[in-house]
Amino acid sequence: MVADDLVMAGIRDRVLRGSAPVPTNGRHLLAGGGPVIAASDPTTLNGWAPFNGDNGQTLLGQVDLAFLGTYAIGMFFAGHLGDRVDLRWFLTAGMVLSGVFTCLFGMGYFYDMHYFSYYVLVSVAAGLFQSTGWPSVVSIVANWSGKGKRGLIMGIWNAHTSVGNILGTVIAAAMLSHGWGYAFLVPGFLMTALGFLMCAGLVVQPSDVGHVNPDEKPTRHDYDGEEMQPLSGKDSSRDNSREKEVESIHFMDAWRIPGVTAFAFCLFFSKLIAYTFLYWLPYYIKSTPIEGRKLSAKEAGDLSVLFDVGGVAGGVLAGHLSDKSGASATVATSFTLLSVPCLYLYRTVGHTSFALNVALMMASGFFVNGPYALITTAVSADLGTHDSLQGNAKALATVSAIIDGMGSIGAALGPMLTGFISDRGGFDMVFAMLYASALMAGALLVKLVFKELMVMRARSAGKP
Repeated sequence: MVADDLVMAGIRDRVLRGSAPVPTNGRHLLAGGGPVIAASDPTTLNGWAPFNGDNGQTLLGQVDLAFLGTYAIGMFFAGHLGDRVDLRWFLTAGMVLSGVFTCLFGMGYFYDMHYFSYYVLVSVAAGLFQSTGWPSVVSIVANWSGKGKRGLIMGIWNAHTSVGNILGTVIAAAMLSHGWGYAFLVPGFLMTALGFLMCAGLVVQPSDVGHVNPDEKPTRHDYDGEEMQPLSGKDSSRDNSREKEVESIHFMDAWRIPGVTAFAFCLFFSKLIAYTFLYWLPYYIKSTPIEGRKLSAKEAGDLSVLFDVGGVAGGVLAGHLSDKSGASATVATSFTLLSVPCLYLYRTVGHTSFALNVALMMASGFFVNGPYALITTAVSADLGTHDSLQGNAKALATVSAIIDGMGSIGAALGPMLTGFISDRGGFDMVFAMLYASALMAGALLVKLVFKELMVMRARSAGKP
């Protein structure tokens, strides 16, 4: 479900922006008075109009904002709707239509499309349909895993986002020799095909195949172990009424669940950092010499995947520590604050040694993606089955959408601000924005951290 933004992140700064701002009015350019060459040819440095002008980075930031902004806004509505419809069909529609608009973005290459508005409109549609994915899949995975073990399970499961980042970058690099449009068409077709495959085999929750959902109370039995008859009369009516009430939880009621607001705004800043790296790291690596040598676009793309490799390990460890300690806020805050020195060292000394660059990039991915993965998965699922909801998971998608929706607003602003800031103040100012974001993310959870520490202290002292 994340192929749209991952593929865009993989190729946009390598092909659409180019390495030098060479003005052009169409696909064909005159190269130094020589023969006409294609601006889309990845062997040239000309990029693709209108993204290869002096304001190319700003325009790309605006395309990012169009996609991620729509994704963030759509998330709130998609989560609320996902709690009320058949998630199998909901996800199928979202995946298929996301694939279609991913392909349409790539068709701009074949149609020789140089209208900025075309890429913005396609990105808006892609973001809207992709927003159906995250709250729905978190809800489904949570349906199959109970509290107390979600951190590790979802940490491992969440590795698919980093795998998607890596595949998106690798596919983009491989397709450049055929033209950048193929880097969108191939993932678009894959997403559409997988959408139909998922529709054929997805089981939304254990009860759909005769099993008990982990967070539900078991069916009542008599003393002989025989299942008792369903409640009838007044009790049955009251039970149905309560279920209906929980299923129709209001959007603002979900915000009032303890911890939702703090984690939602923490994720705003965490995702701002993560998506800035996702969208701009290949371009940053390509434009920053390492040991005095500038890397090619393909080398920069291949090297940038190490950030996500570190992110996989960070997400798994953060989930495991959360399960063991029961202190999600403490784990998330620790990772977030530790990311600041890693980011600072990566910017200031990472270029002096290739080995050091690799180590600091992976460490940055580890500490940046750790809390991001934890909050969007296990924390969202636990809050979506909070005690105030009486263990009912029908509000899961709504709560997940609120938390990740706020995070996605940060994800939309991060790349857009990076394009604006880097055009005017360089990457030193961009990294200053990232340091401040990490500190804000940690500060938002301080109150929850103190509460968790008090609980752990009481537990260690043997108090109830």
